[in-house]
Amino acid sequence: MRWENLTVESGESGESGGHGRAADAALFGADAVVTRTFDTPEFRGITFHEVRARSILNRVPGASRMPFEWTVNPYRGCTHACVYCFARKTHSYLDLDTGLGFDTQIVVKVNAPEVLRRQLASRRWQGDHVAMGTNVDCYQRAEGRYRLMPGIITALTEHANPFSILTKGTLILRDLELLTRAAQVTDVGISVSVGFTDTELWRTVEPGTPAPERRLDVVRTLGEHGIGCGVLMAPVIPFLSDHPAQLRDTVRAIAAAGATSVTPLVLHLRPGAREWFMAWLGRHHPHLVRRYERLYAEGAYAPKWYQRRITRQVHELAQEYGIGPTRAGTARRIRPTEASAAAEPPATSEPTQLTLI
Repeated sequence: MRWENLTVESGESGESGGHGRAADAALFGADAVVTRTFDTPEFRGITFHEVRARSILNRVPGASRMPFEWTVNPYRGCTHACVYCFARKTHSYLDLDTGLGFDTQIVVKVNAPEVLRRQLASRRWQGDHVAMGTNVDCYQRAEGRYRLMPGIITALTEHANPFSILTKGTLILRDLELLTRAAQVTDVGISVSVGFTDTELWRTVEPGTPAPERRLDVVRTLGEHGIGCGVLMAPVIPFLSDHPAQLRDTVRAIAAAGATSVTPLVLHLRPGAREWFMAWLGRHHPHLVRRYERLYAEGAYAPKWYQRRITRQVHELAQEYGIGPTRAGTARRIRPTEASAAAEPPATSEPTQLTLI
């Protein structure tokens, strides 16, 4: 396994920079790696590699499609085991398998909160929006044991730094109080990813995630506590979750949960994810393999005409059910409590809404 040679430039899913670190600086040293396994039902078969990160703020390259500049990723690899996950390629930088290895070999940056606090305090840091959950889910099962997010949220709150979180995990409700407190001083955007409500499809394509209805319960609970939560309807999977009746069922359920917005995103298949997904497709839906080869013949993304069709259908359904698409550049701000309403939050730069998982 390659640790010492993993650099800021090559190591974070195409992100680079590491808040001013040289491109040839290692992300973490080999002498700081501790490998653990836990013989408990929820972690059986999973190996955790605990590392001490040298940088936690990652700058997204200018050529990226991401609508934000900075991310924080406390984990690499993900027990959600989504067969389509675009982040699978990042495991190859560690000489780890991008298939089963991505699902079971989890890198944990155990010092993420303290490193973030130090970087936020730097004079070079300008208080830009920080996106989380953009590479792998920061509320995957490992977070229940390592509890990195409370420290991360607290550090951002202490510096009144705007941030957003995208998740498929229900564990975010554990940090409800911390999120509410953060929103009293800065902009906080929360999105939950629910691409479809088909239970049979969910069991095979997203085997390590909470069920779609449980994720919608998160949206509902956040709303009941005054936290506006949008839904990233991602991915819409061609020929498996894109039938008009399926789209209607999903948008109806999202609306019933009280989502403030719905943003559709069609499945994309980057290298690393493409091979794993197509192998899954061959086992579960072999009759669709040729159709996928034709649909994705030009690369990782479905044709523009197909993406536009899905987007139009979802937006029309959203309008019918009383919700709308996310407006670019808008964060969903949690309303401050009455006790704190009199205090003016410090001025912050306009955050960028999260639109990708």
